[in-house]
Amino acid sequence: MLENKLEVEEVVNLIENKKINELKKYLERINGADFPTIFEELDEEDILVVFRLLNKERAAEIFTELDSDLQEKLINSFSDVELKNVVDKLFMDDTVDIIEEMPSNVVKRILRSVDEKDRKVINEILNYPEDSAGSIMTTEFIDLKEEMNVAEAFEKIKKIGLKKETVYNSYILDKNRKLIGVIDIKDLLLADRNQKLKEIMDTNVITVTTHDDREDVTKIFDKYDYVALPVVDKEGRLVGIVTVDDAIDVIMEETSEDFEKMAAMQPNEDEYFKTSVFTHAKNRILWLLILMISSMLTGSIITNYETAFAAVPILVAFIPMLMDTGGNCGSQTSTLIIRGLATDEIKLKDFFKALWKEIRVALVVGLILSLANGVRILLQYHDIKLATVVGLTLVATVVMSKCFGCILPMLAKKLKLDPAIMAAPLITTIVDTCSVLIFFNIAVAIMHI
Repeated sequence: MLENKLEVEEVVNLIENKKINELKKYLERINGADFPTIFEELDEEDILVVFRLLNKERAAEIFTELDSDLQEKLINSFSDVELKNVVDKLFMDDTVDIIEEMPSNVVKRILRSVDEKDRKVINEILNYPEDSAGSIMTTEFIDLKEEMNVAEAFEKIKKIGLKKETVYNSYILDKNRKLIGVIDIKDLLLADRNQKLKEIMDTNVITVTTHDDREDVTKIFDKYDYVALPVVDKEGRLVGIVTVDDAIDVIMEETSEDFEKMAAMQPNEDEYFKTSVFTHAKNRILWLLILMISSMLTGSIITNYETAFAAVPILVAFIPMLMDTGGNCGSQTSTLIIRGLATDEIKLKDFFKALWKEIRVALVVGLILSLANGVRILLQYHDIKLATVVGLTLVATVVMSKCFGCILPMLAKKLKLDPAIMAAPLITTIVDTCSVLIFFNIAVAIMHI
């Protein structure tokens, strides 16, 4: 951060002193990833000055990493020629991402700056479902023919590679553009120049279709450590590729969405400070109302056991501890199960295996907690019945809460729902009600009240 601050000061100083040539040379030494941070500290006019001094390729690269609000401001400041220069250097998936974030008047300007062929491709990508592989793919990949030799392949890669998303993988297509093989740059470099591609290409190609869920696509990247993944249509024709940087973006978005759901909030696509107070409240209030109403049930149960309170007032003191312990145990289990489902470590077929494991864990944990509380109660209150009631309740509550923490996320998965909705707040509310019921039923049975 200190380095960025010094860079900002130097950029501002060069602009104020109108040392444009020195500024241009200085900008070439700054890492492209640092520009978004630097732009946050500059005013709009200075940003435009800096941006116009960058070469076309670098300007396009940096533009894709900027905040959507800043992108919009820059586009509105660009002339038609400047906008075309930037858009021409963007990869297709980046262009689509920008269009999705822009208001309609800006989208029209962007589309006017691309040729008819690219405009058609952009519209096709925009028509894919939002969470599909097609929506995050790029159509800029290197395709080769199996009859080519290595020398011919390199010649084509040199000719078109600069305009493609990646040169690390090339895809071998037949005359109908069906994908029949893939070859990476390492294999090409190590092969004989006269060797045919069909002799060295990998025909065991893992692909996804345009309508596959993008979250499933990221799991394939994680499993096979791919740099790019081919996307085919229903006929097996190669229509695009998903690159690892786009897969990482999806992982970050899905993780943020899961965190919001696990905190009992509606997912929000906008950044925190860009979201209005009303929208934040709207995203949170529904679940809070549901959880509040559910908590009222716990209060009603406690009210029904007023006689037990009157007979043994000390029982009330243990309610918070029992409810908190149950909620914490359920949260621990649900977090592990939700994470396991997300990474495919746990599958639906593992339901009974996971449940049996959690029951055994619960028994160990419950017995230890029960023993610790039992010793404390005997030392403090010298009451064996109270120690027994609390001990048995703890074991039953821990087992019950861990079972809920395991069952509910897997049930959500079975019903085609996001397991993240069965997280801490909901499970805690359910466990609170059940733990109170267990506590007072055991107390009534043992203490005869």
